Amino acid sequence: LLFPVSNLCGKCRPRDTELLQPSLNFLYWSLHQTTPCSQQRAVAVLLSNVSLLELLQKVLECTWLWSPPSRPAYLSSEDALLCSGWLLVASLLLYQHRYNTEVHQTLSVDLTEVLNAVIFRNKKPILLLVSIMQFLRAVLRQNFSSPLVIVGQNKAPGATQSQPSSLQDTALYPLAMQQVFSLVVSLQNLLVHKDLLLSQAVVACLETLVEYLYVKNQDVALHVASQPWHRFLLFTLLSGGQKSFLQPEVLRLMTLFVRYQSNNIISQKEISQIIQEAAEANIAELSEATSSSLHLFLSQV
Repeated sequence: LLFPVSNLCGKCRPRDTELLQPSLNFLYWSLHQTTPCSQQRAVAVLLSNVSLLELLQKVLECTWLWSPPSRPAYLSSEDALLCSGWLLVASLLLYQHRYNTEVHQTLSVDLTEVLNAVIFRNKKPILLLVSIMQFLRAVLRQNFSSPLVIVGQNKAPGATQSQPSSLQDTALYPLAMQQVFSLVVSLQNLLVHKDLLLSQAVVACLETLVEYLYVKNQDVALHVASQPWHRFLLFTLLSGGQKSFLQPEVLRLMTLFVRYQSNNIISQKEISQIIQEAAEANIAELSEATSSSLHLFLSQV
């Protein structure tokens, strides 16, 4: 089915949302819900379809074209298609790198637009934000270097290519320090919404960002991980009805701070509290996300 569905997608226009959105979802799940052997073949099939990749390029570009000021809060058919497009491209990035699959058509993405989508949000639905963050994680994990996706900046007509303005910017290129701090603050603000799906995506994006920074410049990574605002964020997440440390996003944040030795954010007291809560909890009643996050935290400690 991959052949006819991917060929059908290649014959569509981005406005054919009723046909494209379920088709792209089918391609996405075909990549994720199959055996490793079949997965490798599926990636090869999709990456060899030039028409499909050209269609995906147009869909991604529509993210910046379909953003009217009066965008509804609910997920429209256009936004649903954008979600499917970003998730599929993020998955193709991941599996192309894993299997070193040959690429027949390159995609081009404006990094500034991607970052601004997360930093400024502009009333984008949560699911679209999550999908764009999945893509951002994928390019961060590959150091913005992939034969499938070229990540550039300032592609607007007449715009000049921004160059690193400091030694730190040079080390982090194509990211700049100002973009990093703006992104971190925005991720913190999104966490305060306490939406489970959004929280999982935000924490995962923050983890990947700090990992990327640590490889590029350890001082910058440790500086970002030890920002005092993180501690206020933890208190905010622990306020309200659920004050337990045994929340997936709280545990993963704590794991991040332990990993990068942010002693001003998480102290021995908090670590002891988490271990005490875990000792008193009924492990069988914890959600899968909580159990996984708790395992990562204890392993890191």
